[in-house]
Amino acid sequence: MIIAAADGSALGNPGPAGWAWYVDDTCWASGGWPHGTNNMGELMAVLDLLQQTAHLDDDLLVYCDSTYVINAITKWMAGWKRKGWKTGAGQPVKNVELMKALDAAMRPTVRFEWVKGHAGHSLNEAADARANAAASAYQRGATPDPGPGFAGSSTAHPAATVGQVEEEPDLFSDLGADAAATDEEHVVELERSLLSDEVRSDRAAVAALLHPQWQEIGASGRLWERDAVLDEIGPLTVPVTLDVITVSRLSTDVILLVWRASDDDGTRLRSSVWQRTGGQWQQRFHQGTAEA
Repeated sequence: MIIAAADGSALGNPGPAGWAWYVDDTCWASGGWPHGTNNMGELMAVLDLLQQTAHLDDDLLVYCDSTYVINAITKWMAGWKRKGWKTGAGQPVKNVELMKALDAAMRPTVRFEWVKGHAGHSLNEAADARANAAASAYQRGATPDPGPGFAGSSTAHPAATVGQVEEEPDLFSDLGADAAATDEEHVVELERSLLSDEVRSDRAAVAALLHPQWQEIGASGRLWERDAVLDEIGPLTVPVTLDVITVSRLSTDVILLVWRASDDDGTRLRSSVWQRTGGQWQQRFHQGTAEA
């Protein structure tokens, strides 16, 4: 069995971006773009690894710290293909050219396992360091070290550049652009972003919006902790409409948002507590209740 880790890095997201996979010091590869996104790097790292091992008979175990990549390949891709590469909400799949190439490169002997990033996993750390080095090389205007790779392999990468492959939005740039926007309006837009495919497909984006001590009581009565949600979250199967009921400032840095969620299955009442820490608003608590 071949055991490898794959990772991506972007300095600016989008910005100089890199990707890398790592088996050991004699077998790894990296690359990137002068302008790309973190998700592009995560996907390309896996794609290059699949293509470089296609001529081998060994089973392949891939460690990833991106649930977006793992879920896209193992859970969501079949449904996207049936819908003509559209999401459950009818929107074009992000990074669709990379997704199509990954679909073509996948085989039954490949298995994925999630690992927490920056947590001391040796293979993940080695892949991360090489992906970051590739991004840094492009930032300097240099060409990154491609690595030794697998002997006898060949690759066929799609033209994965920002603009051809859809660019993931910068979650906070537009929200801060309007100086007249109130904290209450800002919090409502952050809540809406948590319903979007773009954010829900990106574990890092969701993590940035949830307070480290976040909890949720779901409509079913289940108590969710932050790590469990980050492992499970993904694009919604049907679009949800957010209708604000009340927005109340509980203190200078705490806002309570009460809203109604509507989809094809009906409506639910939801409440969220948002807390500002270090100048950034994060959801601290969320609760859902079936509406009578």
